[in-house]
Amino acid sequence: MRSGVLDFLTAHAQSTPGKLAAIDDRPDGTQRKFTFEELEARSNRLAHALRGAGVRAHDRIAWCGRNSLEVLVFVHAARKLSATSVALNYRFTEEETAYVLTDSDSVAAWVDAEFAERFAAIAPRVAELRTVVVFDGEPAAGQIRAEDFLAGQPEKPPADEASKRGTPLTMHYTSGTTGQPKGAIRGSVGRSDQEEELPNVLDLIGYGPGEVYLTAGPLYHSGPGDMATLSTMLGNTVVLQRRFDPEDWLRLVDTYKVTSIYAAPTPIRRVCRLPAEVKARYDRSSIRIAMAGAAPWSYALKLAYLENFPENSLWEVYGSTELGLNTMLEPADQRRKPGSCGKPIPGIEIALFDDNGVRITEPGQPGELYVKSPLVFDQYHKRAEETRQARRGDFASVGDIAYFDEEGFYYICDRKVDMIISGGMNIYPAEVEAALELHPDVDEAAVFGIPSEEWGESVHAVVVPKGGVDPSDAELEEHLRKQLAGFKIPRSFERRRELPKNEAGKILKRELREPHWQGRDRKV
Repeated sequence: MRSGVLDFLTAHAQSTPGKLAAIDDRPDGTQRKFTFEELEARSNRLAHALRGAGVRAHDRIAWCGRNSLEVLVFVHAARKLSATSVALNYRFTEEETAYVLTDSDSVAAWVDAEFAERFAAIAPRVAELRTVVVFDGEPAAGQIRAEDFLAGQPEKPPADEASKRGTPLTMHYTSGTTGQPKGAIRGSVGRSDQEEELPNVLDLIGYGPGEVYLTAGPLYHSGPGDMATLSTMLGNTVVLQRRFDPEDWLRLVDTYKVTSIYAAPTPIRRVCRLPAEVKARYDRSSIRIAMAGAAPWSYALKLAYLENFPENSLWEVYGSTELGLNTMLEPADQRRKPGSCGKPIPGIEIALFDDNGVRITEPGQPGELYVKSPLVFDQYHKRAEETRQARRGDFASVGDIAYFDEEGFYYICDRKVDMIISGGMNIYPAEVEAALELHPDVDEAAVFGIPSEEWGESVHAVVVPKGGVDPSDAELEEHLRKQLAGFKIPRSFERRRELPKNEAGKILKRELREPHWQGRDRKV
């Protein structure tokens, strides 16, 4: 909130006080709803309470919990104070939680009672953390009950502190799929270029006032969380699912006539897997905007989505915690451009560079993808060298390899760290995974390199069979040879009932790869 500018939540609370801002509807029948007036009042009370506890503009303050109304309250309270909200993955271990709290220099935490004991256990190791407030249940020793913390606090907005410019406004920790999570700092308080960039995305997808947005993943992830904030900014209703369940998610779509979602591949795959008679119980026709993000959707998954939801509703976006949204593939191109993540969003420049730092200008040539955009992160917290390595002038990268076609559509090959070099040939696992998932008996797959005395690395595939049917290695090889060059075909296969993933739906290839490389020199 910039000085002299009315906070958007305050504005909606004044103009449409009785409109539903957020709904927390759980399968056990528990249901809570906040109007814009109620969300504003509770957010203001929390902002005043945090200030009373010593939180000042630009302090880091953390939250940890499953999707709930109280998470939204905290995010808006932090914003109103110009404090930096740090989202914690509730699936972290004690060690991981302590690491992020310490690395971020968080001075206060807003914690779901489900995780209160974890915070009590790590408190002695987190020197900067002065205040831990627990909501939706009882606190542990040394913590404060939320209602006691909020008691007597005014419901009016706190005084504006956002005129203090130049200090980070948001810090999202990366998913940690390739190593320790890093705090990606983006933006400055009052920075207007992000607001000027926003209409480009909204205009493309037709997202505006009147939408009903349903979460399909945890709010600590930047995609679902940012979409929830965006929805509130536009005066729309946010429907929260505390923890994902595919049939319950369809119930929420049907009950609240949901119009928009942002989803990683895993939840949509689980919805599409449901028996036809289960899906038939719920009306899905209200969905008009489905943003595919967080991790790549395979072409097979896109086809499954289009069989179950409105044909013209699917938009794919490419982006990351560090780079924001960069490309978009429109519904009309989903079948026409299999494997593509679309064209650059207006206002965003993409450049590909080869291993020698030469910019690629010809279609079909893979290179590391760099982005120049107002939405690109400013730095990794306390990691100057890693920040430097991610930069190339005004461009930034997260290590993805991509190419573009003759029409300017981009295709993500894979992360540079995941690329397989076998016999001197570069092999991109995502291409092999996409081909495997087109097999009718394969639900999903993960491909990576394993040690080979002859080739350096050989291609290995972990396959999750579909519907209890397990295709043989020979059948999979025959299927792949119709689509891929011989050097890309996996030399070995294994089966699993499921693949390890983080909460955003990204496959944790480190966990799959690590046993094969123990005692060997390979970055995992």
